[in-house]
Amino acid sequence: MQPFHHFRINTVDEAVQLANEAHQRAQAVRYLAGGTTLVDLMRLEVLNPLVVIDLGNLRTTNVAPAGVHDGRLRLNAFASMAEVVRDPVVRRHAPVIAESLAQAASQQIRNMASLGGNLLQETRCPYYRDTAWEACNRRNPGSGCAALVGANRQHALLGGNNICVATYPGDLAQALIALDAQLTVHGPTGQRQLAVADLYGVDPYPGKPQLQPAELISAIHLPVGAHTRRSCYVKVRDRSSFAFALTSAAVALRLDRDRVGEVRIALGGVASMPWRASRAEQFLIGKRLDEATAEAASRVAFAESRPLSDNGFKVALGVQTLTRALLQAHAMEV
Repeated sequence: MQPFHHFRINTVDEAVQLANEAHQRAQAVRYLAGGTTLVDLMRLEVLNPLVVIDLGNLRTTNVAPAGVHDGRLRLNAFASMAEVVRDPVVRRHAPVIAESLAQAASQQIRNMASLGGNLLQETRCPYYRDTAWEACNRRNPGSGCAALVGANRQHALLGGNNICVATYPGDLAQALIALDAQLTVHGPTGQRQLAVADLYGVDPYPGKPQLQPAELISAIHLPVGAHTRRSCYVKVRDRSSFAFALTSAAVALRLDRDRVGEVRIALGGVASMPWRASRAEQFLIGKRLDEATAEAASRVAFAESRPLSDNGFKVALGVQTLTRALLQAHAMEV
């Protein structure tokens, strides 16, 4: 790990001001919340910030992890994943959020990792995390993507390109995108609202968070209703703890009697960013949701898959995962 300057702050405004000053001096700067991703990458010397701004004091405030007001659920972005998993407001109004967080990483990491940091985590592509590999466009722009011809079992079926085929590794983002969540972002020019779906762009690399320099996520909010209460998250992985998704699906569903009135679907483990399956959603509207219909919709969701040499199995697995999630949401008592 290379030397760096460490600053501990007490307010969001102080953090943003300090980060902006470092950026103006052309110093690489990073925010530190739980550190479960940043510290690892600094040890590997994949990331080498000169300035690290510690947000620890913001995590010890008396702000509740979650609350509902005027039909909207608000999540504190500095709260730990574990706090939000336990929160009864979240479990009642948006179970898909609690389920996605409960299945992420290990209990120790969930105790440390913040919601905002989780949304901004870097890819787990081994070619990115191992500096011995020169061919990684994310680390060395223009060097190529070793995963295109290398070991790519964990890589993307959807959304990748010849620049990068790394998958987005998180779980929470899929749940939030399925619920059309928004972020409150603080920056040098003030505060703005950003859809979670717009956080992950394709420029310069698929799935790279699109925050401006010195910007900081402070809150997450979303409307609650019948579809958020009938929501679930299904994750398939190589082992049941401390493993990233091979495939996952977040589903939010509203039924009009026995037919689909509204449905939101986001896929994980299979794409370069949290992937909204809009065509599958459109396919389901107005239909009775039985196993055959759920499977047909799942095949629509994966129709544009572009498997690599080692990850073709994810297509069938992804179809099964989404089918299971749709049927599970349908069976919920709300």
